[in-house]
This record gives sequence, structure tokens and C-alpha cells, in this order.
Amino acid sequence: MVDLLNALALMSNFVFVPALVYGSQLALGALGVTLIYSILRFSNFAHGDTMAFGAMLTILATWWFQSMGISAGPLPTALLALPIGIVGTVLFALLTDRMVYRYYRKVKAASIVTMMASVGVMFVMNGVVRVVIGPGEQRFADGERFIIKAREFKELTGLAEGISIRTSQAITVIVTLIVVALLFWFLQKSRTGKAMRAYADNEDLALLSGINPDKVVMVAWIIAATLATIAGTLYGLDKSFKPFTYFQLLLPIFAAAIVGGIGNPLGAVAGGFIIAFSEMGFTYAYKRFVAYMTPGDWVPEGLIQLLSTDYKFAVSFVILVLVLLVRPTGIFKGKVL
Repeated sequence: MVDLLNALALMSNFVFVPALVYGSQLALGALGVTLIYSILRFSNFAHGDTMAFGAMLTILATWWFQSMGISAGPLPTALLALPIGIVGTVLFALLTDRMVYRYYRKVKAASIVTMMASVGVMFVMNGVVRVVIGPGEQRFADGERFIIKAREFKELTGLAEGISIRTSQAITVIVTLIVVALLFWFLQKSRTGKAMRAYADNEDLALLSGINPDKVVMVAWIIAATLATIAGTLYGLDKSFKPFTYFQLLLPIFAAAIVGGIGNPLGAVAGGFIIAFSEMGFTYAYKRFVAYMTPGDWVPEGLIQLLSTDYKFAVSFVILVLVLLVRPTGIFKGKVL
């Protein structure tokens, strides 16, 4: 029984908790991608760098608050700076839409053309972030680091394996739950949310019904930029901020959106957790877990690791390809909002 509890604690500490946190971050990112796809009918390849841009603004505001002695006590100061990052990113997204994407909407360009324009925007945003904050790693987390420490858990339970939960991990899960609940309420209950759903379902019919397309597009960018800033900041708090990392996150984010069903918010959330648990599960070394679960003193010589952590993003790619081959519409059949 003790060995079983140790095995569960081990898996919780190195697989379940990190995957839950990572899945929350991917879910927020995938929600932004699926929202833009549903409303503007193109895949926004600049979304990863929008996350980086929003996180950068939040970091700069965090450093400013810290220089003035302003803090959130045991919580990260970045939570106080997050609204500044959101406002700045929203303004940048609206400016980008006015300068780039609105033209392609007016000429009714093909989705692939607008998508390629988003690639150009991606490189511009990536360059801006690197120039402003630098290409290196930036750490901005402060406050209490842990809610539960592994040593305290071991002393409390008497187990050989401990569970540690960082403050950033708990904040990520709690904030994601709140944001997702508010977003679903907005889309289902508010007048603007219903208009967005109608516009996503049938653009021509929505226009005949008197729905203002400019307002729908503006709100879509506001929500997408807000989600990107929150996701980027939470990822930076949980790990660290490095501009190129957010470019790499584009693959698992798109994989999450497509696996769940591109254009379906519920699918985006589900896809985020599917990708996260798959990546963690395939790259974890199960040697100690198997040692606890097998009788006697048998311990395997190898790590019992299906894939090296260097190939973590390959898991997302393989899942994405399999879903496109077997079920192109995704788990939730790619329904719109």
C-alpha cells in the first residue's frame, strides 16, 4: 500500500500536476486561436508571439512596480501588472488589424493569403520583443514560491516521495478556470457573445440580421489578445520568459485547437489538456514508478522513457497528424462558436 501511495505521489509531482498546469496554458492559447479562426476565418500564426508580446509588457510593468516597492505580498507582482499588459496587447492587436488584416477582409482575400500575412506579423512582433526585452531568459516571479513543499509533504505523510505545488502552478489553474468560465458565459449569455456566435456560424445571415461586423471583429481581437497575454504571462511565471519559446509553443497550441476541433471553444480546452498530458506522459522516465509498482527489489536498468524531453514537441506533431488523417474535424467535429 505504501509503495502504491509513493507511486501516486511520484506521478502527481512529475506528471499530473505539471500536465494540468501546462494544459491550462495551452487551453488559453488554443482558445485565442480558435476564436480568431471562427470570426476572421484564418489561422493566426502570430498568436504565439502575441503571447510573448503580452508577457513582455507585463514583465516591464512588473519591474516598474518592483522598482517602486509595490508588491502583491505572497502573490507574484505580475498579477498587478497583468492589466497593463492586457491593455497594451489589445491596443497593438487592434492596430495590427487596422493596418494589416482589415485590408484583406475588404478585398475578400483567401484565408491562405491572410494566414501568410499573419506570418509576417509574427516575425515583426518577434523582432519587437527581442529588441525591447532581449532574446535571453528573463525571470520575473516573486512572492512565495511554494504552497506545498516536497519535504513538508514527506514529513506530514511519512512517504518517501513528496508532492510540491508552486504558487505559479496554483495561480495558473485557478486563473484558467475563472477565465474559461467567464468566456463561456460571455459567448452563451451576453448579447455581443450571441452576435459573435451568429457571425461565426453564418456571416451573410448575421449581416442581414443587422449585426455590426466591425464590432464583432473588434471584440474578437480584444478577447484573443487578452487570452494571449494571460496565457503568456502564466507560462512565464511557471517556467521563465524567453521570446523564442513562445514561437515553439505555436505547434502544441495549434495541435490543441485542431485535436479538439478548430472553431470550437470546448474543443480547444479539451485539446489543450490532451496535448499536455500526452507530452508529459510520453517524455517521463518511469523507472522509479515501475520500481514502486513491481514486487521485490527489481529495478529496471534503463529509464523506461518512451521519448526524450528534447522531442516533447514531436508528440504534438504526431498527434496532430494522426487526428488530421483519422478525424480531420477533431474530437468535437470543429463546430463553430
